Order: sequence, then C-alpha cells, then structure tokens
Amino acid sequence: MDEARVDAYLARIGAARPEAADFEGLCELQRAHLYAVPFENLSIHLGEPIVLEEAALVEKIVDRRRGGFCYELNGAFGALLTALGYRVTLLSARVFNEDRVGVPFDHLALRVDLDGPLLADVGFGMFSERPLRLDAVGEQRDPNGVFRLIRHGDHGEVDVFLDDRPEYRLDTRPYQLRDFRPTCWWQQTSPESHFSRSLTCSLPTESGRVTLSGTRLIHTVDGERRERVVEGDRDLLEAYRRYFGIVLDRVPAVAART
Repeated sequence: MDEARVDAYLARIGAARPEAADFEGLCELQRAHLYAVPFENLSIHLGEPIVLEEAALVEKIVDRRRGGFCYELNGAFGALLTALGYRVTLLSARVFNEDRVGVPFDHLALRVDLDGPLLADVGFGMFSERPLRLDAVGEQRDPNGVFRLIRHGDHGEVDVFLDDRPEYRLDTRPYQLRDFRPTCWWQQTSPESHFSRSLTCSLPTESGRVTLSGTRLIHTVDGERRERVVEGDRDLLEAYRRYFGIVLDRVPAVAART
C-alpha cells in the first residue's frame, strides 16, 4: 500500500497513524479495527468472489466499507501493519469444534515481532482485544477474558485457550496469503462449511456485541442477551446499514442445499 492507501485505511478504522511501530500503536490499531470492521460472511451469500490478494482485500474494507472473515480481515490488517513498519508473518490455525480440531489453514492469524513474538487477530469474531504474547507462560488477561497459550507437541504448534476453552491450534511456521486460497475456496463452496450454511455479521460494542445472524438481531449488553427477528428485506437492509455501516443493494440469502 502507498501512503494514500494507508491514510484511507486508518480513516476507515478511525485510528491515528502511530508515531512508531511499537506495542502501544499495535494495541490501538487492533482495537480500532475490531470495533470498526465487521466479522461477516455476506459475500458468500451475495455471489461475490473472495479474492485473496492484498489490493482486493483492502478495496473491500476501505472503499466498499465492508468486513469479511478471517482470511480477509487478517490478510488486510497484516498488509496495513506491514505498510506501517511492523514485521508481520501470516500463520495458519486449526479451529477447535468441541473436542475436534479442524483442517490446516482453517484460520489465518498474524504474528507481529517487536521485543518478542505477538499474536494479533482481528478475524476470529469474539477474541482478544489486545495482542497476545506468543512466548508467554501462564495467563494473559484481556478485556474479553483470560487467555493461555500452551505449546502442543514437538512441531512448534500452540493451542490458544480463552477462559479454559480451546479456540484454535496455531501453526507457527510462516505462510503466504496464496497458501490459504484452497481452504478459503472450500469455506465458500462446501456444503460442509459453516460459512456456506449460515449468515453472520457481527461487531463488538462498548457494552457487549451486536450480531445479525440471518434474520435474528442479537444484542449482548453487559452480559445480557436480547434477540429479535428482523422481518422484511427493507428492515434487514436498514439493520446492516445502521449497526454495521454496510450498504447493500439486496439481502444476502443462504442457498438451499440438496
């Protein structure tokens, strides 16, 4: 990204340019990104191709004011951090589903090296608000809970826990964005993919979280969950605009599976 694109990206997330590529700047950028850019899979259900190339990801988030899922959000955020002078590596992770762990490249996360290796992730929905230390032993307290990173096996993998619940198994080897394309395609097209079977759009708020899951609008405020059904295309389009800043010309719909 050139300087103009960097400035446009920072304006999109409402963040100032950090004075230095340091930990405090990373914390501010990560929090700003989480609160401004929704976690959403609407493209899959609008028939929009997801192109894992830096320019396309930044265009979607900055110019179209959309969000995305992990490959898009962390892919674009990694590009922004790199342009700001951070040393960034793309990491693969396998997401836990109950006691089972998913396939390689199931998730894309970021390693940022400062005085030590950090885990930055703006693409996992409800996750850490601040970067986590990859080499830390013991608990790491965050506004969203207590995290622990525990080494798994002898091949450099790390299990990430939130409040004693396993979230994903991180492969600490470096990858390129193109390495995630096959699994990204599978997530978009397979009837076994959670993303192809459901609609979601979600953002944290200062008091909790707001999520539009299909037609269900869910507000979590200070731990209390409130839910209602949004009926009619006009009201759904207005909900996307009002709560997530997303302007659509039609309502996304999950395709029927046979």
